[in-house]
Amino acid sequence: MSRIGKKPVPIPDKVTVSVDGLTISVKGPKGTLERTLPEKVKVVKEDNSILISPVDSSRPARERHGLCRTLVANMVEGVSNGYSKNLEIIGVGYRAQVKGNTLTLNVGYSKPVEMVMPEGITVAMGEKNTQVIISGIDKEVVGNTAAKVRAVRPPEPYKGKGIRYQGEHVRRKAGKAGK
Repeated sequence: MSRIGKKPVPIPDKVTVSVDGLTISVKGPKGTLERTLPEKVKVVKEDNSILISPVDSSRPARERHGLCRTLVANMVEGVSNGYSKNLEIIGVGYRAQVKGNTLTLNVGYSKPVEMVMPEGITVAMGEKNTQVIISGIDKEVVGNTAAKVRAVRPPEPYKGKGIRYQGEHVRRKAGKAGK
């Protein structure tokens, strides 16, 4: 049995959770999330917590047990606090701009790269035009969007130029040895 799956998911005061079979709807101050969990798990709402347990001791049930508990915990955390990812753009002349729901990246290509953010995702600039903050209530969508932005120009190992997560360490290579 999953150690993570055994733990109950606490429900904060401002969050309401409704369980209808395997469909869970979580409503909080930041918004509403809904997800249908996979089969082989049982969801029970008690007092101020949600308990997830496997239906039987089969391998698929045990595999999904901890996953489903983490998905529900992420939903509760998202509607109460939200999630954000910070990206840094490093390189001479590299910068970003935000207009409405569109992020424009100037990262060394012949034309700027324009990316339209998915629904529920807000993008903002940090202190400088080389810092991008991607935030939203769904952890999965925030992470995927940040990964797509980073994939436009991943950091390269020789000069370290590119888009990286804040605090990400890029291993550097020596390059060619001079005479």
